[in-house]
Amino acid sequence: MFYPFFLLLFFSKCSDRHPSPKGQAKVYINSDRGRYQFYRNGKPFIIKGGAGFTHLKELKAAGGNTIRVWDTTKLQHILDSAQVYGLGVIVGLPMPSNQNMDLFYNNKNLVSKGHKHIMATVNRYKNHPALLCWCLGNELPFPYKPTFNKFYNAFNQLVDDIHRNDPGHPVTTTLMSFQQKNIVNIRSRTNIDFISFNIFGSIKTLKADLERIKWFWSGPYLITEWGIEGPWVSDSQNAWGAYVENTSEKKAEQILDTYRKYMPVTDPRFLGSMIFYWGQKQELTPTWFSLFDRNGHKTSSVDIMQQIWTGKPPAKHPPAIKYMLLDGKGGNDNILLSPRQLSSARILMSDKDTALYSYHWELMKEDWYKPNNIFNEKPQKPIKGSLLNDRSTSVKFSAPVNEGPYRLFVYVYDNTGYVATANTPFYVVDNP
Repeated sequence: MFYPFFLLLFFSKCSDRHPSPKGQAKVYINSDRGRYQFYRNGKPFIIKGGAGFTHLKELKAAGGNTIRVWDTTKLQHILDSAQVYGLGVIVGLPMPSNQNMDLFYNNKNLVSKGHKHIMATVNRYKNHPALLCWCLGNELPFPYKPTFNKFYNAFNQLVDDIHRNDPGHPVTTTLMSFQQKNIVNIRSRTNIDFISFNIFGSIKTLKADLERIKWFWSGPYLITEWGIEGPWVSDSQNAWGAYVENTSEKKAEQILDTYRKYMPVTDPRFLGSMIFYWGQKQELTPTWFSLFDRNGHKTSSVDIMQQIWTGKPPAKHPPAIKYMLLDGKGGNDNILLSPRQLSSARILMSDKDTALYSYHWELMKEDWYKPNNIFNEKPQKPIKGSLLNDRSTSVKFSAPVNEGPYRLFVYVYDNTGYVATANTPFYVVDNP
């Protein structure tokens, strides 16, 4: 429960500061009677972006205009590449977690070194024409307890110094989903310019959530990550905890449906959104969030984003997998195999002329090890020697010898640069 009079005591701390000295700022947020909008180089700018730093040419061609990056070690190259295509870049400035204050924020020397490192990055790149804004920290908690005062001191000192050294670019931070308490504390205890949300399934309630707290926070916001629901929804798990992934075609349909139903595009506070993930990354699987495969082929979700950003439906019809079966069973059927058991899998394509495509199957161990509850991001290596006749819509394979969870993948390619994906989890057990 929130107490209005208590909160009002702190509202003066977090100003709705929106850099708008039009003669000086390269980027600012214009405020006009409750309506907020980015201005870049003197023109209105609605963010149509992708979280990621690759496939910039494809992003531009699809109608996108912004990327978001976390790794500052290659920032010069990323900014230069974005400038080639006229894209804006939201630069992430990583900050350590504050869940254990003794590991960083209670140590003056570490805080000082971290401050200098971040400010060196800001001062080095603040004049780059591709820079859009700074994102200080990613999904940090913002508790109110006095034990976190040193975190707020460090955070606010950085925000103030960024504003002082670079008044031409706003500062934000990201929240995991919509967290009312964190919003209150950001509003009362920090001086950032706008709030950003990394939001997936809870986007369904975002409009109602925003309206509910509008009485104490009515500032601008950006959606820095959105897309299909992630591998953390319990109802998509099988008996041993493996998450069941949809086909790439089904994910494209979900992306379009989510945008049309839930994206708050008519909200005057809405600054734009960024699909996750524009590129390819390992997160439970190499395909869960990826709009591209590891070789740069596009999934149908890229065409969906073009439709969202430009209003133009895709001209091409990329390959589409309806479903995949392993020994006649689906991913939710708790498939158990014996070591070396000869099994088969097949896919059903939307296109009847399956000879138009090429097929690649892979067998991998289940990537379910999550130290500190964080998904592994290192690519997994396929298991060699188990697959037979793996160049068609069906495959035969010998189950691995070692007991444990595995996953069978298929990639379907056309000759125009597209790929369709599907996978099915199974478990090898000595006595199924």
